[in-house]
Amino acid sequence: MTDTTPTRPSVLFVCVHNAGRSQMAAGWLRHLGGDAVEVRSAGSMPADQINPVAVEAMLEEGVDIRAEQPKVLTTGAVQASDVVITMGCGDVCPVFPGKRYEDWALDDPAGQGIDAVRPIRDEIRRRIEALLGELGVTPVA
Repeated sequence: MTDTTPTRPSVLFVCVHNAGRSQMAAGWLRHLGGDAVEVRSAGSMPADQINPVAVEAMLEEGVDIRAEQPKVLTTGAVQASDVVITMGCGDVCPVFPGKRYEDWALDDPAGQGIDAVRPIRDEIRRRIEALLGELGVTPVA
């Protein structure tokens, strides 16, 4: 007997500090994908805390990422993910055959004010909505 339970796609977002772009992307994917997608984020050199301006920008859209913490990128996280989306970490990200990789060229919100972070947040949402469509997941929000 075969298991016909559909598996949830898993997505890993990686940036250097795991404090801004990758956290906003993970927040959007959790918010829009609900339980239909497994979400991870990590950084090659994680910061001590999430960028407070990124938190503020996401709260404006009703997405709360305040409880998240920057995490170190591990080989296991990459191996456990179907899609790996990098945001400026370059060659630091491990590559495994059979994984889908994308590199999203996005401005780094570090050191930016809210007016500069909002367009980054909005572009990440557009990309997340497109990704959900590619994964065959209907947004819940």
